[in-house]
Amino acid sequence: MQRSPTVLFSAGEASGDRHAAHMFLELKKRLPAVHGIGMGGARMREAGIDVRYDSARIAVIGLVEVVKHYGDIRRAFKLMRQIVREERPDLLVCVDYKEFNFKLAKYAKRLGVKVLFYVSPQVWAWRPGRVRKYGEVIDMMAVIFPFETAYYQAENVPVRYVGHPSIDKVHPRFGRDEDFMRYGLSSDRPIVGLLPGSRIGEIRRMLPVMLEAAEAIAAVLPEVRFLLPQADSIPDELLQVYLQSARVGITVVKNEPYDAIQCCDAIMTTSGTATLEIALLTVPMVIAYKLAPMTYWLGRLLVKTPFIGLPNIVAGKGIVKELIQHEASAENLSAEILKILTDADYARQMRGNLEGVKAQLGLGGGSENMAELALEMLTVEKRNPS
Repeated sequence: MQRSPTVLFSAGEASGDRHAAHMFLELKKRLPAVHGIGMGGARMREAGIDVRYDSARIAVIGLVEVVKHYGDIRRAFKLMRQIVREERPDLLVCVDYKEFNFKLAKYAKRLGVKVLFYVSPQVWAWRPGRVRKYGEVIDMMAVIFPFETAYYQAENVPVRYVGHPSIDKVHPRFGRDEDFMRYGLSSDRPIVGLLPGSRIGEIRRMLPVMLEAAEAIAAVLPEVRFLLPQADSIPDELLQVYLQSARVGITVVKNEPYDAIQCCDAIMTTSGTATLEIALLTVPMVIAYKLAPMTYWLGRLLVKTPFIGLPNIVAGKGIVKELIQHEASAENLSAEILKILTDADYARQMRGNLEGVKAQLGLGGGSENMAELALEMLTVEKRNPS
């Protein structure tokens, strides 16, 4: 009897965990016998993937942060290499988490395991020469932005545009009016969202700044309400460390990020996938981010794009204000949020620009397209055994 095909997933962050989970559920519909294993989080477990390493321990960004968690990252990498070597999956799906997954892909390719890389490294932003190097360690690059295909085609690297996975999943469960009732909100009071990130380091760096900004906003607009959609990867205890000393009321929303976002009139958010999800719900925002000084200095040397926010990158211009490093202050955050709340024309123009970003990303189908691509690669593997 032929064994059931096994797909090894490697997802190192909360967004990758979600992407892998949705892809696997779609793959299961097409190939019920498929077995999923790997590194990830709660969403992958819920989808039926056998998670061997919890990625919450290694969801860090920046050189200094990586050094601090080097022991955990090394243990995760050792385990994933062991799985590749001993269990020989039919397909390795690397979901984002670029440096780790590049090395894992290189190891797997050397052992004859097919590699599908999901979510392209931002080669258009920094180190464009790496396109050729990725081509040497993967069998297919699945990109989520239409403009990314040209970079790989220029180097004859197999590439497929699959669509952005957020398009399919950014849908509130309830209507806005219903959410207002459920959260105890009033439509005649401004609602501001706080999205401090899905990594523990981001919470520690950005949540105190956002809470200070919230206090400044409330001093000008006493009727304002604040919502904080809690990321799955962030423990309650960590949030409470900061919220218990806050001088404004913060309503924490669990497991309903898009319902919380759609209630907001303005949002302060860290950089990352969340900015695109907010854009898809066309809510005006300000993007703020802080890194360890050394990481920021290196980034300034390497990054070739003028923007870090995905809405601005997709639009090709600055449609949302970005506050990076020393500019990411409570004063600047509160000033931008107050401008959005009090300047109707400014907010209207931003919403219109975000509608344009939403239109550029197309109709979606990312998870389904990824499932079809994985199925295609598994089928080829069966027809051409190594």
